Amino acid sequence: MQHEDSAARGRPHSVIEDGYALMIGCTLLVIGLVFLKAAGLVTGGIAGVALLLSYVVPLPAGVLFTLVNLPFFAFANWAMGRRFAIKTVLVNVGIAGFSTWARGSLTVSAIHPFFAAIVGGTVIGMGILALARHQAGVGGTGVVTLWLQRTRGWNAGMVQIALDIVIVGAAAPVIGATALGWSYLSAAAISLILIAWHRPGRYMGY
Repeated sequence: MQHEDSAARGRPHSVIEDGYALMIGCTLLVIGLVFLKAAGLVTGGIAGVALLLSYVVPLPAGVLFTLVNLPFFAFANWAMGRRFAIKTVLVNVGIAGFSTWARGSLTVSAIHPFFAAIVGGTVIGMGILALARHQAGVGGTGVVTLWLQRTRGWNAGMVQIALDIVIVGAAAPVIGATALGWSYLSAAAISLILIAWHRPGRYMGY
């Protein structure tokens, strides 16, 4: 049994498995962004930067997500390898596409900020986790945290929390103090997913 488990862990994901995981990750990320935007919140990471810009630029948060990520693609290629970088580009294209589709297909007319923060943040975290386990990322600070985890053994969730404090804090002049508090909660929900299930030595994908 132990031999079979070891063999299963060493078997690479197929192209179909990778493609399905990337689709799921993109979908979860977009749903989380929709919830947070509907509640007037931001969050941590590159998603938070995109949400912040979406309040002043008339574009879907998912499209801004991809545009802001452009400079990080080169870093992803250098730090994590060409395969990871290609998947990350595909993820960003998927997020932009799903976000544009969601804008015309999904309307959230009312949502409590607590629900948006907890559920939206958790859904985004699960999307990032699905991508990371198939050697893909969302770009931005996510690439930096995954690279530090791979090369230094630093916990991706803890590093992300430190970065999120700065990113969410920058939104204070735009969203106000109350929304800022809920936004920190959403960022914590994302990071807690990574802290719980994306640790060095555990399943990382192939």
